[in-house]
Amino acid sequence: MNWHAPQLRSSPRKRGPRAAERGPWIPASAGMKGIARRAFMSLIAGAATTAWPLTARAQQGGMPTIGLLWPADAPPVFPRMESFRQGLRASTFVEGQNVAIELRYAQRGPQQLPELAAELVRSKVDVIFAGGDLAAGVAQQATSTIPIVTITDDIIGAGLIASLSRPGGNVTGVTILAPELSAKRLEILRDIIPGLSRVTALHDPTSGTSQATMTRARPAR
Repeated sequence: MNWHAPQLRSSPRKRGPRAAERGPWIPASAGMKGIARRAFMSLIAGAATTAWPLTARAQQGGMPTIGLLWPADAPPVFPRMESFRQGLRASTFVEGQNVAIELRYAQRGPQQLPELAAELVRSKVDVIFAGGDLAAGVAQQATSTIPIVTITDDIIGAGLIASLSRPGGNVTGVTILAPELSAKRLEILRDIIPGLSRVTALHDPTSGTSQATMTRARPAR
């Protein structure tokens, strides 16, 4: 595995418009609770290998390469890598034997993501796994031909696909749709804390997921 984190700077990605249509898409869940981290990363690895023709590349005599684009510094990535490898092995891909992994992580912050994504594109990886909607959006701006696998709470709100029934483009993966539960979380807080009148929420205005969460939470105030 190649590890690389250059100190580069670039502008953040522009967010796409939100589409209203919803329908069947890639496997979804009501939230991360109840899903073991190891099993979940294995699921993502499986999506990276089954949704796109890595096997075809191997049959052509070359070793397929998965590019990992992570929006944070390296330490949070390491505990998840073994789970990712387990998911690959479950799909008969073993790193160093019949698949290669190129990891790029934003050591100096998400402003590095555009250059890191461009590096993966220049490396001609076969598929990109992007950690979250920000990394996926940057990867989508960098390439319209390399398949991108991601996980995000609100895939439409992040501007990554047109709709769940007809996503189009080159992005696939898992959507959790956790923002749908925002109002219910506030209702539960009121049940737990009688007389609750003020709640503070940490909000990232650059995140489509964060925006969707706040939008759905406001009616429950």
